Amino acid sequence: MPKYIPKRIRIELPDRPLTLQKPELMSPAGDWECVKAAVENGADAVYFGLDRFNARMRANNFTKNDLPELMAYLHHRGVKGYLTFNTLVFTDELQDASQFLKTIIASGVDAAIVQDVGICRLIRELSPDFPIHASTQMSISSEAGVLFAHELGASVSVLARECALNEIASIKEKSLEKGVDMPIEIFVHGALCVAYSGQCLTSESLGGRSANRGECAQACRMPYDLYADGEKVELGDKRYLLSPQDLAGVDIIPDIIRSGVQTLKIEGRLKAPEYVAAVTQVYRRALDSAWEALATEQEAEPVPDPDRYTLEMTFSRGLDTGWLEGIDNQRLVHARFGKKRGVKLGVVDEVTRTGVWVHPSSEIKAGDGVVFDGGRPDSKEEGGRIKYIESHQNALHLEFLTDAVDLDRVEPGQFIWKTSDPNLDRELRKSYAVEQPAYHRPIHATVTGSVDQPLTLKLDDEDGRSVTVQSEQPLIAAEKRPLNEEVLQKQLGRLGSTPYQLASLKVDLQGDCMYPMSALNQLRRTAVERLDIARRQPLDWKLDRLHSLELPDFDHRRNVDSSVYFIPYVRSWDQLEAVLPLTTYQEVYLELENPRDYIKAVERFRDYNGSDSRRTLWVAPPRMYKTGEEWIIEKLLSSGADGYLARNHEHLRGASGATSQGGFFTQCFQSAQCGVVDQTLETSATHGLLRP
Repeated sequence: MPKYIPKRIRIELPDRPLTLQKPELMSPAGDWECVKAAVENGADAVYFGLDRFNARMRANNFTKNDLPELMAYLHHRGVKGYLTFNTLVFTDELQDASQFLKTIIASGVDAAIVQDVGICRLIRELSPDFPIHASTQMSISSEAGVLFAHELGASVSVLARECALNEIASIKEKSLEKGVDMPIEIFVHGALCVAYSGQCLTSESLGGRSANRGECAQACRMPYDLYADGEKVELGDKRYLLSPQDLAGVDIIPDIIRSGVQTLKIEGRLKAPEYVAAVTQVYRRALDSAWEALATEQEAEPVPDPDRYTLEMTFSRGLDTGWLEGIDNQRLVHARFGKKRGVKLGVVDEVTRTGVWVHPSSEIKAGDGVVFDGGRPDSKEEGGRIKYIESHQNALHLEFLTDAVDLDRVEPGQFIWKTSDPNLDRELRKSYAVEQPAYHRPIHATVTGSVDQPLTLKLDDEDGRSVTVQSEQPLIAAEKRPLNEEVLQKQLGRLGSTPYQLASLKVDLQGDCMYPMSALNQLRRTAVERLDIARRQPLDWKLDRLHSLELPDFDHRRNVDSSVYFIPYVRSWDQLEAVLPLTTYQEVYLELENPRDYIKAVERFRDYNGSDSRRTLWVAPPRMYKTGEEWIIEKLLSSGADGYLARNHEHLRGASGATSQGGFFTQCFQSAQCGVVDQTLETSATHGLLRP
């Protein structure tokens, strides 16, 4: 019987004891192969999209017709399935969205991951109990965001990826202080966006495709020129100024657990199943090891080199802990490239007529693929598969398949990256291309009975499902070899072709009993079959199938003249001075880098306009808020401005009672969304809350 560690443990921190729950490991699933790769390598949950309303429209998404089979498969394997409904939705799409959601809820998925606050509201009208996960695209970076998600009816908050572990722990603690015990989910591995979660406008601006509508143009992965004071800055081989390395939190999982995080999420719905298999299995081992170490008060083992190699080879732009350990932008963005590389082998020592000499820092073999990096990945790069390797002392001479590499374009000093390992890919495919389950979930067995009474076998899984079966024949008195725990453990543990493993066994037999082994095996098979059936049943969420969508008639234009007019939005002292004489503009929005300057700016605005009270100045704090930045709200409210732009969840809460407007962070694309923000600010003395 494998060692079983409970899913809840209590540990002693320096300042207080803490009860922790073992985090759920969630993997991406763009198609069926990715689902199987995740399941067979130990994912506790997968997240996937359908062919509409999800933020990865380029992925091989599932359809509504796939849902019954998909959810039955996942639940049979003890894996949760979360559906991404995480794009912003326009008003003219709401009827379709409503019908889509009815199908989703009826299919029994475990939850929907949602960005659009109007969709959260719509889900709650359709179903009072269907779980909502507040997407990382909601830009939740403080406890106010968690409380906002809670008010929307969400049961999980996926924090912005820009939160450090100490901030995550603080968000959890402050939310608890306000009476909200909401599970926290974070991304632990995969691509990072240079923009704050949910706040990217670069793709829309440069590529004409909205990242918030599932069509990211990957603008952050492009090379850029840099100008300072009108002069072009020479960047050399560092032109990928907006491309962060990939997130890898595998080395700090014990710290992540201690922060109170309850779900570790792997990015990658556009990735291949080999990637899903690789990252899932590495994080499964690391999470189990860290959890056992915490439970037994031991030090967690470091991540082994083969696992690190696996992560780098399957997809890597360089691996970093992102913002989890705090801000270190120079480390996070190396700026040398914005695409997959793999494992760095070293530099070219010499170019010969037939190949190159290199002192490799990692294993290399015939059949592996490499690329030569001259610092200009936007230009054609040479690379190919290795045909033959010659060794001399510590150096290797690499020769390539015919016409694979133009050696005239390769120079000494160029980096060599190992980009492909066919052997690793084969092993990864073998991990999920299996006929019988490769990963087994724990179940718990209880055996009871007595002489002349039936033998009862009860099986419980860790999701609360339970089945009980009784023998047709009664137990008889044993003359020689009575049933005992050892015999029962051996027979009931024969679960190899099932998705289960026997985690614990409780035996309560009265007297020395005997039962035929063949009949005992059949009892086990019957119990397993019934458990299979129970696990495949769809979740039965409450659903108002007759719900008719009625949109509230919110006034988006404020109670003023409905004609279009312009409002200058200024971001510097020079711009403020320039707009002061332009008295045709009755309203001015002001955003300064330092919130401490708002008092002085408001005074300057008042002095210039004198007795003309028709002109109003609205001040805007920074778009993002981190827990612990209450002083910014205080400066905002004490500035004496005519009103304030609420640009994140903390502003919505902190500016309540003041004259406020929802800034465009609220992403109001339909009246259902605007109504949520309207209710949040309903105590404000506003003369009109939201503009289209």
